[in-house]
Amino acid sequence: MNHQKRSPWAWVPSLYFAEGIPYVIAATTFALIMYKRLGMSNADAALYTSWLYLPWVIKPFWSPFVDIMKTKRWWIIAMQFLIGAGLAGVAFCIPTDFWLQSTLAILWLVAFGSATHDISADGFYMLALNDNQQSLFVGIRSTFYRISMIVGQGALVMLAGYLEEKTNNIPISWSITFLTSAGIFLALAVYHFFVLPKPNNDQSVQGKEPIKSFFSSFGSFFSQKGILLSLAFILLFRLGEAQLTKIATPFLLDSLEAGGLGLSTKEIGFAYGTVGVIALTLGGILGGIVAAKGGLRKWILPMALAMNVPNLLYVFLSYTQPESYGLICTFVAIEQFGYGFGYTAFMLYLIYISRGEYSTSHYAICTGFMALGMMLPGMVAGWIEKQLGYNNFFIWVCICTIPGIVLATMLKIDPSFGKKEE
Repeated sequence: MNHQKRSPWAWVPSLYFAEGIPYVIAATTFALIMYKRLGMSNADAALYTSWLYLPWVIKPFWSPFVDIMKTKRWWIIAMQFLIGAGLAGVAFCIPTDFWLQSTLAILWLVAFGSATHDISADGFYMLALNDNQQSLFVGIRSTFYRISMIVGQGALVMLAGYLEEKTNNIPISWSITFLTSAGIFLALAVYHFFVLPKPNNDQSVQGKEPIKSFFSSFGSFFSQKGILLSLAFILLFRLGEAQLTKIATPFLLDSLEAGGLGLSTKEIGFAYGTVGVIALTLGGILGGIVAAKGGLRKWILPMALAMNVPNLLYVFLSYTQPESYGLICTFVAIEQFGYGFGYTAFMLYLIYISRGEYSTSHYAICTGFMALGMMLPGMVAGWIEKQLGYNNFFIWVCICTIPGIVLATMLKIDPSFGKKEE
């Protein structure tokens, strides 16, 4: 089949599935659960895994070089092979004596490759599809990205839990799981090598235009009216959630004697990685529907409350330590649904302040600050939990949600933005 005529159905779903997997493994709960199961303390696990956000924080700074050097297709294939090799490298390092330093170093490389893959994949999507196709497949790409989250946080974590029970050897179980993920990813890389189209407009940009545009976009972004308030909102809106994300799974894993709920790795994979991700997705869908009806300005405060108030459920869980797995799954689902619903407002606001001549660059800057807002609180979350204990830590998380809610009421937003025209 002619590369230029390749159907988007042949590569858009698989490309965005591939985009999600390394992010889930390096930057969400997957690596956190692994390090917790390998005996790392909450403080160390939260600190070390938070550093893995750094490539997404600094992503805007090297995005121009992806334009200058090679094609987007080249970057996609190269990063997929790099990520696949990195995941295999983690698998071989887990059973060694130097597992901590080596796995963290390789996971950081995987995170760097993943962030670079994000830049090239999103750019390729716009080059390879016309405007109509881009609109048609935006829901498809989002769906397959969510499926990758279910596979990464759900199926792969459940596989690790199953192997833990069968082998009674935690390092070998996680090593096999990483090797499985590497196999999946390398298969995707080979598939995309043959299937990705070769658009005529996918060429490296010559000269200094991308660098010039880079500095111009930064200047125009930071000269916007009210930018300090906007940056404060981006950095603080998820202050509570950033800490909760790092401690929620260790809390679910820890024994009742240690103040946790005593779930197994397999139970975590289902509760947080499957039920939780489905609820998160449904919350995001509903958020998009209501925002389109009423606009961002009308919904930003209700969405901020929906995202943060359910954190009180973890206060209840930490004090009561219920044994009902169904109840725990229900509470996780409610919290994740609220997070998905509220996160819609956050992402719409990033789009709102990214509008204009440099919308792509401005949005990349926004996502860099967004990642910073997750990385810094996450780094200290484990230390704070160690000082306070689970009960008081979850109360602290609820207190940390207040600045974001207050800032949401102070933002100046055009009432018509996000509202579907009648």
